[in-house]
Amino acid sequence: MTAPPAAALPGPAPLVEATGAVLPQRGPGDRLTALFWRRPGLLLLLLVTPPLLWLGLVYLGSLAALLLQSFYYIDDFSGLVVPEFTLRTYAELFRAQNLDIILRTLLMSASVTLGCAVIAFPIAYYAARFARGRWKAVFYLGVMLPLWSSYLVKVYAWKLILAKEGIIGWAANATGTTPILDAVLAIPGIGGNSLSTSYLGTWMVFVYVWLPYMILPMQAALERVPVSMLEASADLGANRAQTFRTVILPLALPGVIAGSIFTFSLTMGDYIIPQIVGTSARFIGQAVYQLQGTAGNIPLAAAFAVVPILIMLAYLSLARRAGAFDAL
Repeated sequence: MTAPPAAALPGPAPLVEATGAVLPQRGPGDRLTALFWRRPGLLLLLLVTPPLLWLGLVYLGSLAALLLQSFYYIDDFSGLVVPEFTLRTYAELFRAQNLDIILRTLLMSASVTLGCAVIAFPIAYYAARFARGRWKAVFYLGVMLPLWSSYLVKVYAWKLILAKEGIIGWAANATGTTPILDAVLAIPGIGGNSLSTSYLGTWMVFVYVWLPYMILPMQAALERVPVSMLEASADLGANRAQTFRTVILPLALPGVIAGSIFTFSLTMGDYIIPQIVGTSARFIGQAVYQLQGTAGNIPLAAAFAVVPILIMLAYLSLARRAGAFDAL
């Protein structure tokens, strides 16, 4: 009995087109692609699982641990953390010195946000309405360029600029405006011995550092304002001030709120700028840094850290109702 020919042996049948051409066999990659095409939900699950694990375990897990630590307290005799559920640590936030830190931080954050909005609006409006082509690229480069340099380098540079021997003091002496500068520094609650040791100097550095985060969302919101609405406002007899107040500002408000989310939250949590520039008065970021470091009072540091979280949750809920996330 003779063996069957090789062509008659069992095996995978080749794919043949209607024209008679033999197609190549499918590999594992083709089968996997076909599986994802038939079940798109499986591909979505594989894509979102790593970031969800990172968000759930690392980010939300650390926040949960922080919240848990804030309900502990420090034993006055031993100085050790007592892991018992209590609200006595949060009650310490209402002491005069701690409440002063919270109010000082909120006031600085609000003033920095307002200053950034006032300075950023004309810049963003020009970029949205008049900058075209190469000038648009120059605008983006000018806004993003400060973000490419080191954060500490910028802060220390401003420390030198604001010092008595800095360029601002030199310019005041050269122009004869030193008495005006001294009068500003003599204002209680704002000035100090020099701009580098005053709340005004701290405010200036904060505005400079966070200004790009206000310009970009505001510029994106202003670009969405239809030109036809401005023309309609002019046709109805509105002057420029009325058009700005009734048309431009309401439509650009989501971008302002979106930018304020960055400037407000970043100012509340920053501890480097108040430590290098400004007075020795503490902000929330400095309190958290010092309490968990040198003082070792982790529960009080955690309670201080919860304050900005609660404030930003309330602020984000209001911003969401105002449609700020549409401008992000």
